[in-house]
Amino acid sequence: MDRRNFLQQSTLAAVGLNTVGHSVVADQQYYEWRIYELKSRGKTQVFDEYLQSAFIPAMNSIGVSNVGVFTEMGMPEPPRLHLLLTFSSLEEFAQSTSKVLEQAEYQQNSRSFAESASPANPNFTRYESSLMRAFSAIPQLEAPAKSERIFEMRIYEGFNDDAVRRKIAMFNDDELPLFYETGLHPVFFGETLIGKKLPQLTYMLTFKDMAERDANWKKFIDHPEWKRMSALPKYANSVSRVNRIFLQPTAYSQI
Repeated sequence: MDRRNFLQQSTLAAVGLNTVGHSVVADQQYYEWRIYELKSRGKTQVFDEYLQSAFIPAMNSIGVSNVGVFTEMGMPEPPRLHLLLTFSSLEEFAQSTSKVLEQAEYQQNSRSFAESASPANPNFTRYESSLMRAFSAIPQLEAPAKSERIFEMRIYEGFNDDAVRRKIAMFNDDELPLFYETGLHPVFFGETLIGKKLPQLTYMLTFKDMAERDANWKKFIDHPEWKRMSALPKYANSVSRVNRIFLQPTAYSQI
């Protein structure tokens, strides 16, 4: 076995061990979420041009479609770009970087991005990455229409693996139908396999605007079915912390 295959198999084995009992279904996708911390706001245009002309076309060419690119609402400093990549399998995820870097077209289209950076003035200071597996009840990403939209990403941490397993079961068995009924429009739901602050799950919703978001969350919270399921003992203490980020898509985002 060569070194590349060994590393890929090691990665897949490690991912297989880091699970909280989530069942696997046909066509279940995997999601990589990247957060790039840019050197300065002046680097935003440079990064946008790189993603549009080099990175996204290269990912699309190897079968990774619906690449989402988002900025945080509220103009944080330092600026951050969020990327969502969707894979059909762990093998596709493991091979994606090498396949992109090997493309002559990508090498040509990304040259200006590489040349615009220096040790003293990099385009970004770092990026974080997490890998998620889609929930069985929503095994594939549901991309919204390309109209006026915002996104809410929510990260639920649990105090142990069993707590997250029970919260995933709650979504799969009870909550998700109510999300659709009350206008909490899902984009994806994922169990985080590799990332920070584990164990956790992550999901993304989309809305026309904050007014729709607030109104529909109120419908959900006030709904008798939510009050019923949230009182069930089997779901008690399944979430210990909720982190929330509001995002808006870039003009070239495919989600």
